Amino acid sequence: MLPGAAGTPGTPSAQAAQPGATGATSATGTAAGGPWPVRAALAARRHWLVAILLAAGLVLRVLALAAYHPALIYVDTLKYLYGASPGSEPLAYTAVLRLILLAGDLGTVAAIQHLLGLAMAIVLYAVLLRRGVARWLAALAVAPVLLDAYQLQMEQTIMADVWFEAMIVAGLAVLLWRPVVTGPIAAAAGLIFGSSATVKQLGQLLVLPAVLYVLVAARRRALTTVLLVAAFVLPILVYSSVSYARTGHFWLAHRQPSIGRLAAAADCAALKLPAPVRPLCPTPAEQALGPDWLEHSGHSPLYATPVAPGTRGRLISALGSAIRRQQPARVAVSILQDSARLFAVTREPSRGVVPISRWQFQTSYPTYPPWVSLGRGNVIVVGVQHRVFARFRFQTLNPSYGGSAQVDRPIAAFLRSYQLGGGYTRGPLLALFCLTGLAGSLLLLTRRGREGRSRQLALACLLFTSTAVVVLFAPDVYEFSWRYQLPAVITLVPAGVLGISALLSLGHPQAGARKHLPGRPRARPHPGGDTADE
Repeated sequence: MLPGAAGTPGTPSAQAAQPGATGATSATGTAAGGPWPVRAALAARRHWLVAILLAAGLVLRVLALAAYHPALIYVDTLKYLYGASPGSEPLAYTAVLRLILLAGDLGTVAAIQHLLGLAMAIVLYAVLLRRGVARWLAALAVAPVLLDAYQLQMEQTIMADVWFEAMIVAGLAVLLWRPVVTGPIAAAAGLIFGSSATVKQLGQLLVLPAVLYVLVAARRRALTTVLLVAAFVLPILVYSSVSYARTGHFWLAHRQPSIGRLAAAADCAALKLPAPVRPLCPTPAEQALGPDWLEHSGHSPLYATPVAPGTRGRLISALGSAIRRQQPARVAVSILQDSARLFAVTREPSRGVVPISRWQFQTSYPTYPPWVSLGRGNVIVVGVQHRVFARFRFQTLNPSYGGSAQVDRPIAAFLRSYQLGGGYTRGPLLALFCLTGLAGSLLLLTRRGREGRSRQLALACLLFTSTAVVVLFAPDVYEFSWRYQLPAVITLVPAGVLGISALLSLGHPQAGARKHLPGRPRARPHPGGDTADE
């Protein structure tokens, strides 16, 4: 049975679960006893729309597993499997890989990641139901997680992104599962969000929307916030301490560089630069290649320009400082223009942006020479660098990881056609959800939005919307990549649906009445506007 399948607050099923009701029915309106297949069938009938979407999502994931063996490998995969570019990423995902690879191969990792995709949809659906969203609307909210081909492709790729998404969903679910935020709940969410930072460094920012939510939703705001922050910091401190003991560096990873973004946005002709720095500023033609090329290519003027030995780092830093100080508006406009790409009608290749083809299904096994290539017999050959621009060390992929590359072309062709033909969450729809998420969050500033069911919806909307802003906008400060926009399906879409539900609740005749959330004891009003368990 689906978690949180207790029905939507205010529905006949929820109202039926009153004291004195017989034990033959539960809050779902289905039989509480009997064999589990019967209970599962009844739950599937009640939640038929999400059941259909789950089945479709499962089929797509089975096809992805069948299409690419052992899994898809990207350049960043080598950081986790072979320790390439040490210090550039937190390595909790490496520990996950090593644990799974004890019993399976990279195909096993991909299968588990696909299961995480399905699990995220189920958890989000349950959370939305508990907050009062209608079943059909909650089902549509999780459709992008289940059916978006870019999400499927990432789940098939050996990367930390899906695990990071799962931890975001878990933390949000913990905070929103009950209407009252207590100290233990805040601490549990803090631990999850803090641990996410050891998977992807971006997780360090998740404390911001969590603190905002606690300050608005909790009764004992000061104490609850302290517990949340303390729990959040704990796994980061532990990881950084272990890093210091092993490497002498107290960090999660290197600080994310921003010189590529700055150099791409600069008007070099108008900049006042010291003579040794000026040759590093790119030409318009070089700027058109984008922040990623400027940041990482050995042909970038930042790295190819001859300079005095030992001065390159200082000169690059001076260039960045000059751009930030003299042309902050150009940098801000560049960031905002990239952020707006998420809402584009279609997803097309763009000059200066990381190629979108990296996140699209291919009809042959994707390679990224010299990092990932195919040898004789389709043996996967990886090139590992242990520092930037260092010599590559080539080796065949460890046979225990799954053997040679194999692609089922008909299935791969279907997945590619599905993806390019519109099997993803469209930008205008995301723009709509962005607007409704903001509108639903702002309801907390109104009197009616601070009451009963409307308040519960608006609070959840605030948490999802603020989380979406953090995880989607922050990466754009450095560079735009469609990979970094993927968390929109687990944050922005639910935020928009909650906003729609909150706005609709204002016109409901019982919008201000306090509802009994499923799976909880009856509640009594609390002077602070929340409810307290009896």
